[in-house]
Amino acid sequence: MTTRPDIAAAARRLAPYVRHTPIIRIDGAEFGLSAHVTLKLELQQHAGSFKPRGAFNRMLTTPLPASGVIAASGGNHGAAVAFAARALGVTAEIFVPAATPETKLARIASYGARVVTGGESYAEALTASRLRQAETGALEVHAYDHAAVLAGQGTVGREFENDAPDLTHILVATGGGGLIGGIAAWYAGAAAVVSVEPEGCPGLHHALQAGQPIDAPVGGLAADALGARRVGALMFPIAQAHVAQAILVEDSAIAAAQRWLWDRLRLIAEPGGATALAALLSGRFTPSEGARIGVLVCGGNTDPAKVTS
Repeated sequence: MTTRPDIAAAARRLAPYVRHTPIIRIDGAEFGLSAHVTLKLELQQHAGSFKPRGAFNRMLTTPLPASGVIAASGGNHGAAVAFAARALGVTAEIFVPAATPETKLARIASYGARVVTGGESYAEALTASRLRQAETGALEVHAYDHAAVLAGQGTVGREFENDAPDLTHILVATGGGGLIGGIAAWYAGAAAVVSVEPEGCPGLHHALQAGQPIDAPVGGLAADALGARRVGALMFPIAQAHVAQAILVEDSAIAAAQRWLWDRLRLIAEPGGATALAALLSGRFTPSEGARIGVLVCGGNTDPAKVTS
């Protein structure tokens, strides 16, 4: 499994390429809680989400072929791979499902990548990208199921612990599981890592109930970011060992969390980026007395009008 030394090594490797994103401490009374709440603003990372951490770490730990890199993505990972490829001087080809929002397509293209629609779902886009990779020999940068990607995403947890060492609970939105897998590997039980998923994308919730990764429904407000059909095989044993709880939230709670971030903090988060906060605001996660809660706000790639209007 991914370990703390793996993540510490990734942090040293990534230092020239990623931002150390800020935290903001908020009085729990603003949530109607006695608990302390700290947000980590990973939506202020390059390319608008936490994803460049994993993308850069994958690309910095192996020789890059002349044919460049290739990835499948619902949007944020594609933007991250395109951003990292441009920074490292190689080409990128990104396969996306048909439902990828225009905002995310534009961001991917803005970094110089070739964007290809590869089917109706992320799974279909992944299959299409792998057929293309077999033709070109490009390096695949998987969105979540690769050891270097997990270690890169785990640097979020390392930063969070360094900046807020008093936290007892960490709330993390889960899609394919690269982010929560890396964070859970870093904390390794030192704080309770809590998975939060939309009801329409319950991949880790169902996998933990089944005792193994299984196909789960994909739909709803945050499906473009959190809509993996099945969580990664590499993250799953980490989740079994170190994820304390898996919570599902309604789309209405996610939309309310987006509005809260805008109204109170003037932050524009995409639905997936606000999903972890939705568990706290909606009461799906109820902290114990004296808890000190960390919440990842992990992405901001959305049309601002959808949040502010």
